Amino acid sequence: MQALLDHARSFHRQVAGAGDTYRRLAAGQSPQALVISCSDSRVVPALITGARPGEIFELRNAGNIVPPRWAADVSGEVATIEYALDVLGIRDVVICGHSHCGAMSALASGRDLSLLPGVDAWLSLVRPALAPRTPGDAESLERLVQLNVVHQLATLGTYPVVRRLLDDDELRLHGWYYRIDTGVLHELGEDGGFAPH
Repeated sequence: MQALLDHARSFHRQVAGAGDTYRRLAAGQSPQALVISCSDSRVVPALITGARPGEIFELRNAGNIVPPRWAADVSGEVATIEYALDVLGIRDVVICGHSHCGAMSALASGRDLSLLPGVDAWLSLVRPALAPRTPGDAESLERLVQLNVVHQLATLGTYPVVRRLLDDDELRLHGWYYRIDTGVLHELGEDGGFAPH
């Protein structure tokens, strides 16, 4: 933790040496994409994409879940999605799942989450769609994570702002599966399968 604190405390020197970059960022943002990914510390969208500050708008939560509309009246996820699309004018949305996902592993195993009621309630949003698939190995877990990405894209498509932009052919949705151990990114194709890029 000390190294993180030391870097945070001295970061202003880096900003001062960056010329006008941060002053331009302070004037506003126009990110190229909204990336919805897991909060897993090993999955860093800016690192994976090579994005610099201001280039991607990030939404991170356990399991890269997009809450269904019926469950999302008061939700940071909904607020972030609406702001990204309606205010910032973002026209590309990525949902990125990943290997070794603890949320999907817990869901697949049927693990008792009674001591984690918040996690249990959060996963209950996707349990009906995903729980019937119980992985017995890493390959099956990979398929479950990819299925979750597809499910989240479908859920995202039910949001009014998303539906409107899709109907007007003004929005592109992307599904990604990222392997932590290799760094390989798999993209969802039109055939419904994920292939390495």
